[in-house]
Amino acid sequence: MRIERVKNPLSLKDELLKFVFRVYQSTNGAYPALEWVENKPSPDDFDGFKKVYEPFLEFRLGKEFDELYVLRDNDGKIAGTVALVYNLEGKDVWWVPEEIKDEKTGLIEFFMVHPDYKGKGYGSKLLGFAIERLKNLGKDPYIITFPNLEAYEYYLRRGFVKVMDYRGFVVLKYRGG
Repeated sequence: MRIERVKNPLSLKDELLKFVFRVYQSTNGAYPALEWVENKPSPDDFDGFKKVYEPFLEFRLGKEFDELYVLRDNDGKIAGTVALVYNLEGKDVWWVPEEIKDEKTGLIEFFMVHPDYKGKGYGSKLLGFAIERLKNLGKDPYIITFPNLEAYEYYLRRGFVKVMDYRGFVVLKYRGG
């Protein structure tokens, strides 16, 4: 397993779309939440998922993420992903509260592990990598997520603490641990 920085994130769009759909299937449609979609596609409807998620993914890959990393298995398949967002100036990131939109904020986004690799420490490896990368950039690591996701408790166990609720999300900040 190796973590690679993706130089041209949009070049991986199709591969990432399939990867994210597999995560969507494994969570029975809980993640990604697709909270903006009135009639969410079923976890076995790739075409429906692609129709609603692909434009959002293109936005994120092309305009939101400052850095994207993938964890690849020995066969070259994506086993996990994590993105960093730290240049918030001028970005349409409506889910980020104004109180934390400053030059010290670094967001950990798009953090996922393929279901075949869950429970093997790869998520911890990716998350630790993201935290260290942000700290090396002089940023305070934050995660904005949903309180009802399995990942919420995972983040708390990994040294994040809740700092506020915001628009149905919960804002977590890394404090160490």
